[in-house]
Amino acid sequence: MSESSKKSWSKPSLTPHRMGALNKFGSMHGYHYQDKFEGVSIAELLAKYGSPLFVISEQRLRDNVRKLLRAFETRYGNVTYAWSYKTNYLGAVCNTLHQEGAWAEVVSAFEYEKARQLGVPAEKILFNGPHKERPILERVVAEGGRIHLDHLDELYLLESIARDANKQVNVTMRLNFDTGYTEPWSRFGFNIESGKAMDAARLLGQSSHLNLCGLHSHMGTFILDPRAYAAQVRIMCAFMDQAELATGCRIDSIDIGGGFASMNALQGSYLPPEQLVPSFDQYAEAICTALNDSTRERDLKGRARPRLIMESGRSVVDDAEVLISSVVGNKHMLDGRRSLVLDAGVNLLFTAFWYNHQVTPTRLLEGVAEDTVLYGPLCMNIDVMRTSVMLPPLNVGDSLIFSPVGAYNNTQWMQFIEYRPNVVMVHADQQLSVVRKAENLDVMIAQESIPAHLTSVKSKG
Repeated sequence: MSESSKKSWSKPSLTPHRMGALNKFGSMHGYHYQDKFEGVSIAELLAKYGSPLFVISEQRLRDNVRKLLRAFETRYGNVTYAWSYKTNYLGAVCNTLHQEGAWAEVVSAFEYEKARQLGVPAEKILFNGPHKERPILERVVAEGGRIHLDHLDELYLLESIARDANKQVNVTMRLNFDTGYTEPWSRFGFNIESGKAMDAARLLGQSSHLNLCGLHSHMGTFILDPRAYAAQVRIMCAFMDQAELATGCRIDSIDIGGGFASMNALQGSYLPPEQLVPSFDQYAEAICTALNDSTRERDLKGRARPRLIMESGRSVVDDAEVLISSVVGNKHMLDGRRSLVLDAGVNLLFTAFWYNHQVTPTRLLEGVAEDTVLYGPLCMNIDVMRTSVMLPPLNVGDSLIFSPVGAYNNTQWMQFIEYRPNVVMVHADQQLSVVRKAENLDVMIAQESIPAHLTSVKSKG
């Protein structure tokens, strides 16, 4: 047999035959692979910055927020977008969005201080969340930030601070209610149905130092039905009219929070994201139609319609970032399935607990695709990146791309067992910047202090 006629060798595999069972995973989509991200070679990225590695696209971030604003601004006249810091508070991500006109939405003293350090004016920071202590509230009042009230104790505390400063502080009141489309997030804000929200509005109306000028509501996360937002807007506008009539206040903003879904695959969902996730235009059509209908009479009375504020995070950043991870080992499980050990685990990809992230090889793979489990490097049985994905055989050193991963993974990741890796941003001209350096031992022990009598490791005897 001539050398040219010989078939290339491929790694053998064992696949259990299950009679009568349909393959719910489908075929391996044409053995698809991705060897570049935003025009930059994956191999070169790993050679320069190591594995695992997070990579962010600056251009995708800009394109996403522009699409979001275009969808809403063409349907309603007064729109503000506030970037949700908790979704991804890497400075390079935040400032990319601030350059596109985004305000900052923060939920802690840390996030407020970071936004100010990045140069965001206080009047363009929305301070949300249930935990705001006196020192940070005093700073926000002094600087003119926008405070969203979550509960009565916070209301009384802020009134005391405003009185001591001899100021009248404009505030937004957070509401919760049942839209009929989502499970109410009743732990945040003042409930409308119980009357607590109107009670709080009346207290603000009687205050000499607090002025109710905005309403806020955040219904939840990964909301797939735009009708939920239409119901939210109608309920908030009805409360706005009632509160203004009862207290004499003037509401100048309606903040609908966030919750728009990204193109990620929720675990337990059989339909792909392409068939489930609404577009920005679909969200905007439902929201702006309801808002225009609910505020039309304000035009007749010569009063300005309220500013529409959005705080969407996931839908803007998720598909702008990927995680590249490398294979460090192959195993076969007791049930015959193949498994891979990767150098990235749930310590880096916390959202693997509720998403089936897309997994893409970075080179053309040969061989039979098998049902494969992807494990991370942690010494924990729950360190599973994917419980099931169809992949051909991979070798040690091969790499996989997990996407989309831009939302919550760089804020909810944890230093556990492994160091956290480099995060790199690809710019429009394909130049690269490290936007967060990989950790090392010096970083991890920088905050530690060892008492003098514990500095020695010598034992007695």
